[in-house]
Amino acid sequence: MTLPYTLRVTSLLWITDTLLHEVSQEARENPRRRKNRNFHEMSDPVHRLLNAIEPGTYIRPHRHLEAAKAETALVVSGSVGVLVFEDTGSLVEKRRLASGSANVGVEMPAGVWHTFVSLEPGSVFFETKAGPYTPLKPEETAPWAPAEGTPEAEALENSWRAMFGDRL
Repeated sequence: MTLPYTLRVTSLLWITDTLLHEVSQEARENPRRRKNRNFHEMSDPVHRLLNAIEPGTYIRPHRHLEAAKAETALVVSGSVGVLVFEDTGSLVEKRRLASGSANVGVEMPAGVWHTFVSLEPGSVFFETKAGPYTPLKPEETAPWAPAEGTPEAEALENSWRAMFGDRL
């Protein structure tokens, strides 16, 4: 079988402990306490990225309404809490994902309200979803959750972490 292209070995990107530590360090230094390392262009049809999140980061609950925007997350370092909500904001499910544990990832269907919370320093998950990038529309951001950067958001993130028994 002949490939329709020439494979350039130099184009490989290895996801190593060094890369995970590097992106985690960038998250720690970022005021938002998180950092993405994209392996895609924003216009690409599939987005692949490392998402480093540190305790104290607040990711406002959101959903992706486009049917093709299901989201897959696999924890490759540390541990991350996943919270799933009803339309009213009531918590439906919570689960800890941790590298090397019985629960390492989630496939989040389009239309489901969700968020992620860092449960320990150095937490990184690999994320993939359909591109191209489009900013969240107002109806995709939880109206029942506080905006990022507010004291209410900080308190909510702390309460989420406490639900998993994590107090840093």
